[in-house]
Amino acid sequence: MATIPIGDMVQHQATQELEPKDLFDYSKRSQWLRAAVLGANDGLVSTASLMMGVGAIKKDMKAMILTGFVGLVAGACSMAIGEFVSVYSQLDIEVAQMKRNFNRRDIVEQRPKGDNLPNPWQAAAASALAFSLGAMVPLLAASFIKPYKTRFLVVVTAVTITLAVFGWCGAALGRAPTVMSTVRVVIGGWVAMAITYGLTRLIGTKGFN
Repeated sequence: MATIPIGDMVQHQATQELEPKDLFDYSKRSQWLRAAVLGANDGLVSTASLMMGVGAIKKDMKAMILTGFVGLVAGACSMAIGEFVSVYSQLDIEVAQMKRNFNRRDIVEQRPKGDNLPNPWQAAAASALAFSLGAMVPLLAASFIKPYKTRFLVVVTAVTITLAVFGWCGAALGRAPTVMSTVRVVIGGWVAMAITYGLTRLIGTKGFN
């Protein structure tokens, strides 16, 4: 009768104990995480860029805040509708494939379960909510500061800090490298705001003269 070495038994038992924790599939978070991170970054960057673009030619705080509010509402609706349509199309494709597999009597056990199917309503709600939360950052940062230069500095600082937080959180939740993710998000936001500000400034001061 063959015997199993004690060392192998201990190693096998330790592996079994660690499997439920160490082998967690973080890709299961990808659907809602992608929608939430995309929505938050889009809301933050697009709203801040709109506000800075208008601020490049108009120093009035009211105009800057109104522009940001319009961007928040329009962007949240756009993100929700876009995610809903996109994810619903993905859902239709997966359901149709499941039906084809079932009709051909393929390996039914391998088809995805209902709780693993994409959820259009969840994606739409996550995108709209995340966009709104992101857009609120530059709005709140500029709402109580009247001096023009100080308002700009506060908006850029608040947006930079929030971009870093969003980048770090998205990477941490997906167990991806946090430093590179944070750097990409921050630099991307800076580029978007700089381009919007620069082009608006150029057109506003020279384009219509």
